Amino acid sequence: MLELNPPHRLLLGPGPCNVHYQVLRAMATPLMGHLDPRYIEIMDANMDMLRKVFQTENQITLPISGTGSAGMEAAFYNVLEPGDKAVICHAGFFGGRMMEFASRAGAEIVEVKGEWGQAIDPAQVIETLKQHPDAKLCAMVLVETSTGVQQPLDEVGAYLKGRDTLFLVDAVSALGAIPVRIDEVGIDVCYSCSQKGLAAPSGLAPVTFSVKAMQVVNNRKTKVQSWYLDISLLAKYWTGEKRAYHHTAPISMNYALFEALRIILDEGLQNRFERHQAAVNYLYAELGKRGFKYYAAEGFRAPTLTTVYTPEGLEAEPARIRLLNDFNIEVGSGLGPAAGKIWRIGLMGVNADPQNVARLMAAVDIMNGQ
Repeated sequence: MLELNPPHRLLLGPGPCNVHYQVLRAMATPLMGHLDPRYIEIMDANMDMLRKVFQTENQITLPISGTGSAGMEAAFYNVLEPGDKAVICHAGFFGGRMMEFASRAGAEIVEVKGEWGQAIDPAQVIETLKQHPDAKLCAMVLVETSTGVQQPLDEVGAYLKGRDTLFLVDAVSALGAIPVRIDEVGIDVCYSCSQKGLAAPSGLAPVTFSVKAMQVVNNRKTKVQSWYLDISLLAKYWTGEKRAYHHTAPISMNYALFEALRIILDEGLQNRFERHQAAVNYLYAELGKRGFKYYAAEGFRAPTLTTVYTPEGLEAEPARIRLLNDFNIEVGSGLGPAAGKIWRIGLMGVNADPQNVARLMAAVDIMNGQ
């Protein structure tokens, strides 16, 4: 009979990343029922810690049971109804997925399209919003996982403050590793995942909804198309006085999230942000010595995800496969127009460490015959 014996990989791709042993240990602790009073204490603690990491006071801040794509569906399906207008900023694979979800919600889409590897000009977004003041929401990706571009949000957030249009942001490759600043920027709906900057296994999708966003949810004319992802129902389970049963929660995953969030806050958010930046700065220096060229535009490169063309003599996809097979190091391949052309190197959570950069570069040097 086949035995479970996975290899020990260094996960330097776009996610998942490796996790702290304390997080894995937390998952092996005794199970409780999903309405057990002691488990509810853990739920409350997870919400409180998520608020700190999202940098928000939003009451409705909780982990959806599902991966980051479930968080994206929850974000769009709860605030959009058929016939609503949605301004979607699209400069990569996951901007395209936003458009798919908005379309499935029955929205009329106004696309603000950018070039892969480039940030979208906030002035272009604001001009589009001026032309469509009736837009229900404006959606942007903070870190586009397919390109490694970190999108500036502040100007759009400032423009939307005091307006009816909701500001929806994808923080999948950002939360827990770079500042998200929900309240400061003016983000109304945001979602992420557990397996990247938060450094837990995949399976949960933290979301946060502002008071303005919840007013939109509570004033819907139609039911949310997904019962499972209906935030008004989930809120009764997560924040209600009597904790109304909704679904059987993934207990062990919430244990893992609890421990991962505790580790983040023990380190301190600012210290964590600085550690990620220091690790990627070291990566930049080492890549430059070896002739790698950047895919993402200068000035908009996310600390969590570095996208590069491999140097001459090191063909991207064969070298990536060799890294995995010969060195137990995973980096991501390109998507869309960058498929087979680039590496996506993730430095997230515990993996944002110069020692991991050094291990990757040592493998690169061997493959280059140095």
